Amino acid sequence: MKIPIYFLSIYFLFTAAILAQSEKQYKVNTVAFYNVENLFDYEDDPLIFDEDRTPEGKDHWTQEIYEAKLANMAKVISEIGADVTGTAPAIMGVCEVENLRVLEDLVNQEPLVNKEYGIVHFDSPDRRGIDVALLYQKKIFTPTHYTNYELEIYDDQDRSKRIYTRDQLLVSGMLDGEKISIIVNHWPSRSGGEERSRPKRIKAAELNKHIMDSLLSEDPYAKIITMGDFNDDPISPSVKDILKTKGERDNMKMKELYNPMEDMYKKGMGTLAYRDAWNLFDQIILSSELTKKDYSSYRYYKAGIFNKNYLATPRGQYKGYPFRSFVNGYTGGYSDHFPVYVYLIKEKDSEN
Repeated sequence: MKIPIYFLSIYFLFTAAILAQSEKQYKVNTVAFYNVENLFDYEDDPLIFDEDRTPEGKDHWTQEIYEAKLANMAKVISEIGADVTGTAPAIMGVCEVENLRVLEDLVNQEPLVNKEYGIVHFDSPDRRGIDVALLYQKKIFTPTHYTNYELEIYDDQDRSKRIYTRDQLLVSGMLDGEKISIIVNHWPSRSGGEERSRPKRIKAAELNKHIMDSLLSEDPYAKIITMGDFNDDPISPSVKDILKTKGERDNMKMKELYNPMEDMYKKGMGTLAYRDAWNLFDQIILSSELTKKDYSSYRYYKAGIFNKNYLATPRGQYKGYPFRSFVNGYTGGYSDHFPVYVYLIKEKDSEN
């Protein structure tokens, strides 16, 4: 199948200084992440704690509500980056999905079905029964290797008691002919308080760093994207001290990591809100090779938070917060998180 190519004019992409050099065209693809807030089907799975999300459960989660939730999630995903690329994300990380079935139902919704998304998913041991997964447009990205890494953490008071949480998903493959590796994360929550729960996210960051270090030991020039709901901000110890992310793209050294969300956070932007304060837990972090400004191959151009008006609570006490899909009943909303995205661009070959 022929790969569709989407181009952006240099007038749209670059500053006047670069524009003065020459007019060029670029291929562009969107890579995004979305916490879809408890995307469960409506059937009881005896192996996980999903009783609330059933017709007879506390949330009265019916087939009708499930289908409405799917339609909302598909609408959002289909629009991320589409105003620039003309299509939905080439690569889409998601978290808080119950199983493979909900992912299959999601990609078969009308706004997404013609994108022909593939799915990479593993059932994780998370006690809530939620997983991470990767969606990808088959005509743009081809996985060549994927695996999941279990995060082993234990209770503070009882070191023999394991706390079961989400795996970290690694998918390597070819993006329009170029090798890239994606890690999808959903780190332990702040339940019990940020400070008390911090060691769990430190362990998650250490695992994430180990995965990336392994990739970089094989290829120091590896293009790596780690994305997810980190349940920490870009300046939190797990991100700054363990991953050692940089907030500036210029002068990146080999094997360093760049976090474009750090500058957004310092400007007061966020992907979720709590007690009148914004957090930016949803992040996309890139290896140094992706930050170079040589666009002969795919490189990072821009990051953003997808926070269109319809994704915000329209009225009441939480006006402006992400429009949750469930608050004491189904609301018709979307998620308690806004999605995030980056554009990867590549100079169009003169012969293409």
